[in-house]
Amino acid sequence: MTSSPHAEPKSRTRIRYDDLLSAFEWVSAAAPSENSAFVSRLTGRMHWVSSSHDLEDELPEDIDDASLYVAVPHKYDLDLGKDLVRRFADEVLPESSDIIAAFFHRRGAYARFKDFLERKACLQAWYDYETKATEAALREWCEENGMQLVP
Repeated sequence: MTSSPHAEPKSRTRIRYDDLLSAFEWVSAAAPSENSAFVSRLTGRMHWVSSSHDLEDELPEDIDDASLYVAVPHKYDLDLGKDLVRRFADEVLPESSDIIAAFFHRRGAYARFKDFLERKACLQAWYDYETKATEAALREWCEENGMQLVP
C-alpha cells in the first residue's frame, strides 16, 4: 500500500534550528509579505521567495497546499516586534519604559532604541532577551505546526 503525497507525516518533521532561524530572519527583514519562506511538512526543506529579489529557488507547484507546506512567520506574527520591546522595557528598564515607548511613534525607532540602550549599557541585555524570546517563539510555532527543532 502506497501513501499519498498529501498524507500527513507519521512522525514530526525535523527542522534544523539554524535553518528555521535564517528563514525567519529573511521573512522578518522586510515588510510583511515582501519576503516569504515555506517549510515542507514532509521533508523539512525550506523554500524562499521574495517579491523584490530574484531567487534561484524554484518553488514547488503545490506550495499553497497548507497540508504540505507551512509559511514561516514574520516577527510581527509572533509578537517579536514592538511588543517585545515593550516587554523588555517593562522588565529591564521600567523607569525608562515611557521614553522607550515614545521612540516607536515615528520612523527610526529601533535605531533610537538601540542608541538609548547603548547609553544605558543594556544593549547586550536586549540582544540576549531578543534571542531567547525568538527561540521560544519559534519552538512554540514548531510545536503548533507539528515540527521538531533539532540542533
